[in-house]
Amino acid sequence: MKAIVYCKYGSPDVLRMEDIQKPIPGDDEVLVKIYAVSINSWDWDVLTGKPFEYRFFSGLLKPKSNKVHGCDIAGKIEEIGKNVKHFQVGDEVFGDLSEGGWGAFAEYACACENELILKPSTMTFEEAACLSHGGNLAVQGLIDFGKIKSGQRVLINGGGGSTGTLAIQIAKLFDVEVTAVDHTVKLDAMLTLGADHVIDYTKEDFTQNGQKHDLIFDVKTTRSAFDYQRALFPGGIYVTVGGKTSRILQVAFFGKLSKKYEMHIIGYKANKDLNYLTELFEAGKLKPVIDKCFPLEKTAEAFQYFGEGRFKGKIVVTLGI
Repeated sequence: MKAIVYCKYGSPDVLRMEDIQKPIPGDDEVLVKIYAVSINSWDWDVLTGKPFEYRFFSGLLKPKSNKVHGCDIAGKIEEIGKNVKHFQVGDEVFGDLSEGGWGAFAEYACACENELILKPSTMTFEEAACLSHGGNLAVQGLIDFGKIKSGQRVLINGGGGSTGTLAIQIAKLFDVEVTAVDHTVKLDAMLTLGADHVIDYTKEDFTQNGQKHDLIFDVKTTRSAFDYQRALFPGGIYVTVGGKTSRILQVAFFGKLSKKYEMHIIGYKANKDLNYLTELFEAGKLKPVIDKCFPLEKTAEAFQYFGEGRFKGKIVVTLGI
């Protein structure tokens, strides 16, 4: 099968497409023919090897695996293991492989049953490939950790990206006032998704403008814990899903010491909220934003586009759709 591989850290130029052995599903696994996979920030970090501390998991001097990570897949089941009970050959499915085998930038991948869910017929493969990772982060950040409530003032930092575009839509379901922060080129898109206010981070620092919020949902985490606290009402909650490791550690340390604010780092649970996300999609309350699609052979171009940071929503790699 064809797959995207790499043997050293670097720019997207190190990526290449090769023929590798097609995986064989175990007794508790299914083999999925992949039709679409989306790019997440973790994929970029593992490709570039930056920040350096991520290499303690992926390999210090070079990648432990030559397969580009990738986790958000959508496709059709081609083969099932003998112990599989909930799926059959031909089922259209999607899910997040981040707790399993990764390696989703390929024609096929194996997955356990609990990593997948049936794809609604009204949902395209491209849309399905955008929903799992970012959608679960948004739900767990806003609801599980953020305890979002009607009438609150909520700020979403990084509102124009893959997680942020879903978070805006989910937050608005709770009748809250949403302020979304991102680059100039994403402001209109965030307003279209339902944001009540937008902030261009190239022109304004939301931690310095005097405005306060009940909940901050942060996809970027580039500032100090004290900066974020300054932008919260007393009793407010700050939730981060990722960003600079040094800043995340600071949030973890000082957040525990604070008696005035709650500060949380999401303990991500892959696929936990797929049923909820699917229900929202089918009810017309949630729609993934797709900026651009690339065929598998142009995965390096897709990563290059991702690295430029101006995309809105998701970048998708497609295979034989």
